[in-house]
Amino acid sequence: MGKLSHLDESGRARMVDVTDKDDTLREAVAKGSVRMKPETLALIQSGGVPKGDVLAVAQIAGVMAAKRVPDLVPMCHPLLLTAIDVCVEPDEKDSAVQITATVRTTGKTGVEMEALTAVSIAALTIYDMCKAVDRGMRIEGVRLVRKSGGKSGEVALE
Repeated sequence: MGKLSHLDESGRARMVDVTDKDDTLREAVAKGSVRMKPETLALIQSGGVPKGDVLAVAQIAGVMAAKRVPDLVPMCHPLLLTAIDVCVEPDEKDSAVQITATVRTTGKTGVEMEALTAVSIAALTIYDMCKAVDRGMRIEGVRLVRKSGGKSGEVALE
């Protein structure tokens, strides 16, 4: 394992200097899910959750979250994001809501944290909106599934 780039010579945390890196098209895709009772999923699909349209609110929350990553994760660079797509889909087979976030930029550093944060906040939004009817929901499998751009090129993890 190599040296951690977020530590200076003294071992203190720092934001990595990306000044000399090339601007490249960068993309990251993250996924996750919220498992729940079948009745809860049916309530979401029918629009019967008292707090409103769960899928629409979760999708918007994910987009908003991707834009706020530097405010939430101390060593993340503020990036000009060029695209954010958050897909929130009911999955009756697994009694879950599946979440996929794709984030793009052209810049010096990747957008993995933005994609992961979008999925996480979309999942937390679903949990928050449905917790009154299902305390047993589980947020599961939040992970990076693909990234491209920069020195490492294409990385597929799924």
